Amino acid sequence: MPRRPASPCRARLCGNLTRERHGYCEEHADLAKPWTRGRGGRGRGGRPWRRLRRQVLERDQYLCQRCRRAGRAAEASEVDHIVPTAEGGATAGHNLEALCGPCHKAKTLEEAQRARQRGG
Repeated sequence: MPRRPASPCRARLCGNLTRERHGYCEEHADLAKPWTRGRGGRGRGGRPWRRLRRQVLERDQYLCQRCRRAGRAAEASEVDHIVPTAEGGATAGHNLEALCGPCHKAKTLEEAQRARQRGG
């Protein structure tokens, strides 16, 4: 079987050549990530998340909880963490709430701004 042609290492500023499938030379082989499916075992996705999402929407009666607290009524289309996972929140029913699209977008922007202020 013919050998694989040599190609430049995928590591930034590395001039070495490699024949490895992952594209990294021996020096940078630790940068190669194993192939993972979907989200790599983290976060949401799949049947368990869909079930939990449906349970939260039913519990909150398909109403945006932020709008409800402000005295308005809006149909919820998203389910979001009350305490973000990046801040130590769990992906469990007690830490999830139903939100409408605009509230979800505003909340995500607030969280991103907080993360930038924290420096992470």
